[in-house]
Amino acid sequence: MANNQPVRIKSISEFHEFRNLPKPEHPLVSVYNFEDLKYLSENEPKSLMLDFYSIALKRNANAKMKYGQQEYDFKEGVLMFISPGQVFSIEGNSELQHTGWSLLVHPDFLWNTPLAKKIKQYEYFGYSVYEALHLSDKEEKMIINLMKNIQQEYQSNIDKFSQDVIIAQIELLLTYAERFYNRQFITRKISNHQILAKLENLLDDYFANDSLTKNGLPTVHYIAETLNITPNYLSGLLKSLTGQSTQQHIHDKLIEKAKEKLTTTNLSISEIAFELGFEHQQSFSKLFKTKTTISPLEFRQSFN
Repeated sequence: MANNQPVRIKSISEFHEFRNLPKPEHPLVSVYNFEDLKYLSENEPKSLMLDFYSIALKRNANAKMKYGQQEYDFKEGVLMFISPGQVFSIEGNSELQHTGWSLLVHPDFLWNTPLAKKIKQYEYFGYSVYEALHLSDKEEKMIINLMKNIQQEYQSNIDKFSQDVIIAQIELLLTYAERFYNRQFITRKISNHQILAKLENLLDDYFANDSLTKNGLPTVHYIAETLNITPNYLSGLLKSLTGQSTQQHIHDKLIEKAKEKLTTTNLSISEIAFELGFEHQQSFSKLFKTKTTISPLEFRQSFN
């Protein structure tokens, strides 16, 4: 019977042993080729949790990958980011021979460098594997060359510059990834605009029934979970398409509903605040004024 419990792998050396790779040449940084991997048997664990960062570039012309709400056939490389503590699944399918490269970086390698803090600010480490980065051939070559440069550096004689050189290469790779993700938000218009349309419908439905009174404003996590994407990815996508965050979209929909109630009903400001999910009228009035520059009462009076 297969073991479905996540297996925690604490070190890069442990990972190499698990995947039957040669002993790593550096204890805290490793670059390997997927062609060198031992594929898992049916009885080996399918879920892993790493104590280090993993950046994997995979290529498989026979595979389909779900991206957002849509499936794509792809021949280009796919780049995935996994941060320490994230659980992810792998499949031992001998028919799908993935090719590509992977970079493993232990947080200890980044200790006492600016990247130690900065790496946590790259939102794509919070994306799911279904929100991976699709690379063009040119972009793929750039990423592979950076990984090979890192490998070449730790394979050379280590000196006082080695860590700085490797850190610089990692940071450049992450910066390119951020650029490529922004490009992807724009170029995959069909899928992204479908997500935007579903967001609008979801908010319309939520604000049209008694969900606001019962549960208050919908959270970003609730919205993302309903759309089957991660909160960070949704926020990045919306900022790219509209210039606004998910929270700003929620607030805009709230103000739209508030204006409707202020102009078409005789409800008091307090009653409207309650129907819109606010415990206190002051909180509603503050948000309304922040978004419109006038108070709810002033807005109502302007229509009388």
